Amino acid sequence: MSQALALSINRTLTVCENSLDSYIQKVKNIPILSAEQEQQIAEHLQEHNDMESARQLVMSHLRFVMYIAKGYRGYGLPQADLIQEGNIGLMKAVKRFDPTMGVRLVSFAVHWIRAEIHEYILRNWRIVKIVTTKAQRKLFFNLRSSKKRLGWFSHEEIKTVADDLGVSYQDVLEMEKRLSMQDMTFDAPESGEDDDNFSPAAYLEDNRFDPALLVEQDNLQQYQLNLLYQGLSVLDERSRDILQHRWLNEQKATLQALAEKYAVSAERIRQIEKDALQKLRTGFAS
Repeated sequence: MSQALALSINRTLTVCENSLDSYIQKVKNIPILSAEQEQQIAEHLQEHNDMESARQLVMSHLRFVMYIAKGYRGYGLPQADLIQEGNIGLMKAVKRFDPTMGVRLVSFAVHWIRAEIHEYILRNWRIVKIVTTKAQRKLFFNLRSSKKRLGWFSHEEIKTVADDLGVSYQDVLEMEKRLSMQDMTFDAPESGEDDDNFSPAAYLEDNRFDPALLVEQDNLQQYQLNLLYQGLSVLDERSRDILQHRWLNEQKATLQALAEKYAVSAERIRQIEKDALQKLRTGFAS
C-alpha cells in the first residue's frame, strides 16, 4: 500500500523542488482532522484497506512532518529531503496504525517519522558511514545535541554522557572525534596558487603503476601458481578432478553432481575434498 499511496499523494502534493515555501503554504491549507473524523477514517481504512482513507490521514498530518523535520536543520541536509523522508515514515505509520488502541495517529506516527529521517541523515551526513551499530546511532544523535550547547567535552562531561547513555568512555570519545571531522574533497578545484592546493590528490602518491611493484606482484603470483601446480601434482587423479571442479573452474560443481559422477555419496566427496585441501596446505607450508 505504501508505494501506491506515495504515488497518489505525489500526484496531489509533493515537496516542490523549485519552491519549498510553496509546498509549506499548501500543506498549511490542508485542514486538520478532528479526533472523531480521524477515528472514523482510520476504522474505514482498517476494515476496507481503502486508499482514499489512507490518503486523507497522511495529508492531514503533513504539517506535523514539517514540524519534526525543522528540528534536523542543523545537519546541513536539504530541508525538502528531510520532509520527504519524514513523509515516508508517516505513510508507514498510517499503514500500521490501529485505531482501536485509543491513541491519536500523531502520537503513533512520531516514531516512524523520526526513524526515516534518522536513516536519511546517517546515510548522507558523511561520505564515510559514521555509525554501524544501534548504540552508535543513539550516541550520534544524543552527542550532537549536547555538543550544540557545550562545545568540546571535558573529561568529566564525557564520563557523564557515557554513564547516561550506557556506553563506554572510549565510545563517546571516538564519536566526538567523528563529529568534529569534515569530508575532504580528494581532487579540489585548483586555486591558482600552488601553496593553497592541499587536496589529497596534490600530495598522495599513486603506486599502482610503479614498475618495481608490478614486477614484485607478478613474481609473487607466478610463485603461488607454481606452488599450486606442485601441490596438485602429488594428488591422485580423482582428488585433482574434484578440486578442479569445486575450486578452480569458473562453473563450480556441487557435491551431489560429483557424487553421481564417481558413484559415491556426497559426504565421501566432501571428505576427499577436505583431505586434498589439507595436503595442499601442508605442501604450501613446507
